[in-house]
Amino acid sequence: MTSQPDLPHPGRRQVIVGAGALAASGMLAGLAVATNRQGGSGDAHDRSAADGPRGAAPSSQRRVAFHGEHQAGISTPVQGHLHFAAYDVTTTDRAALADLLRAWTDAARTMTANRPVQGVGSRLAPPADTGEAAGLDAANLTITVGFGPSLFNDRFGLAHERPAALADLPRFPGEVLDRHRCGGDLAVQACADDPQVAVHAVRNLTRIAMGRAAVRWAQLGFGRASTTETAGPTPRNLFGFKDGTANVLGNDSHALAEHVWAHRSDGRDWMVGGSFLVVRRIGMMIEIWDRTSLDVQEKIIGRTKDGGAPLGSDTERDRVRPAALPATSHVRLAHPSLHGGVRLLRRGFNFVDGSDSFGHLDAGLFFLAYQRDPRRQFVPIQTELARNDGMNEYVRHTGSALFAVPPGVNSDGWWGETLLG
Repeated sequence: MTSQPDLPHPGRRQVIVGAGALAASGMLAGLAVATNRQGGSGDAHDRSAADGPRGAAPSSQRRVAFHGEHQAGISTPVQGHLHFAAYDVTTTDRAALADLLRAWTDAARTMTANRPVQGVGSRLAPPADTGEAAGLDAANLTITVGFGPSLFNDRFGLAHERPAALADLPRFPGEVLDRHRCGGDLAVQACADDPQVAVHAVRNLTRIAMGRAAVRWAQLGFGRASTTETAGPTPRNLFGFKDGTANVLGNDSHALAEHVWAHRSDGRDWMVGGSFLVVRRIGMMIEIWDRTSLDVQEKIIGRTKDGGAPLGSDTERDRVRPAALPATSHVRLAHPSLHGGVRLLRRGFNFVDGSDSFGHLDAGLFFLAYQRDPRRQFVPIQTELARNDGMNEYVRHTGSALFAVPPGVNSDGWWGETLLG
């Protein structure tokens, strides 16, 4: 039994866009936050943290380097907005798949440099770039691509290249997965400090994919719910608590090497320098939580709500002592000391996808966690949480996916070159 339920035929398009791609360019635009960024992909970032206040940088200074040993968008400081999309590959031609990944790489290289997508210049044809990002800066855009387990079937002769760590996730107690929010052959994670820039990136990659891949499902996210940097305050999730205090940091090269980047000894040479991404859509029962007392909320989380300190401590950064926390608290059950010291690099985002017929918010956490091997990291942690976490009364896991994220590229390279080249 796995967390990938029976899935529809790859040719079907299943699009879940939350507030909607068009709404993102309007309603969500006011949520954009321009923040300083440091490159996480191996090249030096175009902007120094000392260049100026938030939102004051010219366009040439809000770019994240695209080329490097690792893909940008993993250890890169978390931006303010997300557009994530999973795709079904509709072609069975291996060469066409490789051509798609080359085209995607070229387009991503262009968009992250704040240039429009290039194409045939005839006015009798649709424009190569959809145009909604014209006049906007790059907003620290990163575009990250991954390969799902279903890509490694008989269609492309890749079965022998499937990494052991790309094993299907088990079914966890209590999850209520919607098959239309699960799986995918390919994934695109576009993050930016302007929601319209992130939407523009996915929109253009989707157009480029026409005839070779189709969107299976998608999700918009806002208000980063985790962090990969120590500067600035820890973000809060929609329950109002600080989240990600003990996250692997993007500048901690030792922790990244130990917990995030794939090694040659892990079994597949083409994945060296890459990582594995676990995606979970976690719905939060906001109205029930909001009627819960502060004392109970803090005992469920294991931290104070105002300052984020572990219960019984004074400040957020105080060392967590799991034995001093309630037995069913989230912080205690997720603590590395209970799982052999393994940690995750999280890049989660909040989401609000409207309301149901009762007026209850369809809202929660879009959980993104990068790691070296989900079998040793995410799976044991989530198994413990699913069984014993007091928060389970207030959350439901409704979507799930797993992707192998290949290494970064040089100026002449393309995503998947180490696998398909």
